[in-house]
Amino acid sequence: MVFLMFELCGSMFKKFLILSFIFPQCLWGQVYFVKDTLSAAGDSVVVTATRSERKLSNLTVPVTLINAQTIQQTGSIRLTDILKEQTGLTMTSGFGAGVQLQGLNPDYTIILINGEPLVGRTAGVLDLNRIALGNIKKIEIVKGPSSSLYGSEAMAGVINIITDASNKTPLEASLRMGTYNTKDINLNNGIHSKCIFYQGFYNYYSTDGYSIRPNSNNRITTPINRLATSQQFKLNLTDHANILLNTRLTDETIKSNIAVSNGGVTINSNGKEHNTDANISATLNYRFTPTFKTSFRSYLTNYISKQELLTISGAPYNDLLNHLFKRLENQTDWALSKKLNGIFGMGAVWEGVKSSRYDSEKLRKENTIQYGFTQWEWTPSSKLIMIGGARFDKNATYASAWSPKLSMLYKMNSFHKIRLSIGQGFKAPDFRQLYLNFTNAAAGNYSVFGSAEAQIVISQLNNLGQIGGLYNNYFLLKALQPESSTGMHLSWEWTPNGKTFFSAQLFRNDITNLIEVQQVGTYISGAQIFSYLNIGRAFTQGLELEFKQNINNHIVFSGGYQYLETGDKDQIAQIQAGTVYTRNTNNVSARLTMSDYVGLPNVSKHKSQFKINYNNEKGVFANLRILYRSKWAVNNTNGNQVYDNGDDFAQSYYTLHTAFGKEFQHGIALQLGCDNINNYIDALHLPNVAGRTYFINLKYQIKQKPQK
Repeated sequence: MVFLMFELCGSMFKKFLILSFIFPQCLWGQVYFVKDTLSAAGDSVVVTATRSERKLSNLTVPVTLINAQTIQQTGSIRLTDILKEQTGLTMTSGFGAGVQLQGLNPDYTIILINGEPLVGRTAGVLDLNRIALGNIKKIEIVKGPSSSLYGSEAMAGVINIITDASNKTPLEASLRMGTYNTKDINLNNGIHSKCIFYQGFYNYYSTDGYSIRPNSNNRITTPINRLATSQQFKLNLTDHANILLNTRLTDETIKSNIAVSNGGVTINSNGKEHNTDANISATLNYRFTPTFKTSFRSYLTNYISKQELLTISGAPYNDLLNHLFKRLENQTDWALSKKLNGIFGMGAVWEGVKSSRYDSEKLRKENTIQYGFTQWEWTPSSKLIMIGGARFDKNATYASAWSPKLSMLYKMNSFHKIRLSIGQGFKAPDFRQLYLNFTNAAAGNYSVFGSAEAQIVISQLNNLGQIGGLYNNYFLLKALQPESSTGMHLSWEWTPNGKTFFSAQLFRNDITNLIEVQQVGTYISGAQIFSYLNIGRAFTQGLELEFKQNINNHIVFSGGYQYLETGDKDQIAQIQAGTVYTRNTNNVSARLTMSDYVGLPNVSKHKSQFKINYNNEKGVFANLRILYRSKWAVNNTNGNQVYDNGDDFAQSYYTLHTAFGKEFQHGIALQLGCDNINNYIDALHLPNVAGRTYFINLKYQIKQKPQK
């Protein structure tokens, strides 16, 4: 059943080829692949928040929208470049560049491309550097639990990357060159008619690079070569039906020469890493009436990562990850009246993983999920919109999960809006948390065992006399439970005129059964042994402020600030009970107080950005962006399993970025820029942050001829 839509697409594509020869006039008409993202009033249309087209001004949940112009004028070429400049988002540097949303780790945010999920996480992180931005129309970021629509991995929120299918230009090409011998080449081309549509995108990226792995001691060059392409097809079957086919392929090679420290020992290794990300999706849309429509979607993706290293001692380190994901889904939209709209959906997921980090890379660990969801939007008046929805997931490995959500928008007047949303999210334990059986020869021979394997494997090692000691939490190992969260978001927006915007947002996320990797023992050699446990209860809460001010028709000031608090509720209870101790500067044991407690690791309490943008009618633009992040805890050094002021921290920092350019006649545009002007480098804690980098970008496009 999963491949039914692909077979149908193949059949329809053959018919399209035949029709294009019989009716060549079809090649020169006009077709709209997607609706224009702007209404007459300039109110953007967003689809991620409700899985249906809604104006940004009428959404009941907080959404950040990044348009193509913003992406292009900042000089961003990878997804990480633009996400790091958004309020409430922090880029992480472990095993590639991941995104932390409102204090929750990268594995709690689902990443979509045109509504379909990316797979291939390493240690819970999707390396977002692999996503090119050359054909991106917009990026939609939904904050807060979104499992009521998107299921597992949407506990913190959703980031949906929507590619450009407008076909405004038959041909567009760009070349960017920069520091580290970096080259980025983009090519877009399209053909459209009344009957068919085709859009192609090609990207080649290469750089001598710098270290991108955590705990690296130096910035040895890390050459990267990446080729990415995506193809979009549309065939209008009738006035009421169309079929869409999307394909995407990314092929990446990384040459590694790294030095990793663990327990005071540095291990050098070199080799290469090869990653392939391929997927195909097919959609059949049918509109029965103007108020009733349905769509059938099928999606297949396969991510393969192979790493081959050789340590300086000659010991080989080989790593394989093969993640296969299939999904079949139906969604039906029904507008019962002007005041009431409903969405119904159901689907099934099959996924399997083969990895050298499990007991055998030849056996695929498998899981299936069946789900259904519904959402209702009620507009009782012009001032009030309410949305309620729920999703039910039946997981073959775990108990079923319900994910409800309720949200509302109240327009006090033309200047003030209030949004309130309360929802629940969940995240089922993933394959690595269950089945990992991994010893890292390239980083001190530490081991990580999944919860389903840990006690069996460690017991066998103990019988062989290889275990030096076991911690108390080893005896707490048991079957993992799904993580769940309850999130509340309250926001106020003030727009006194067309030049000023201000918003304030309060949020809180309460997480239960939080899964954490913890050390459960040591080998005789002193190397660590880790596993996964449900540590109990945690929370993130904070405040986000954003503003935008048009000084005149050319200059715009904007900025954002986030204040964030996090914590483990069980640890806080122990601190308040006076049972947690730490060591002071004189190495004397002392009772830990709440004033010394810093919460969860890898989280900064303060983060802000400030931007100045200039544009004029002659095509000239310029910008200056300032990004700031306060310190964050990285290592627990006093042995109390609690992060406090006596532990190791990465220091606070700021970076400056600028870009300027001009669009000339005949479709030519030139851009110059410099990222990290102040040359901030922290190779240990921020291996993904390069030093000062310069770039120049040249773009050419053939303008679309007006339709007669």
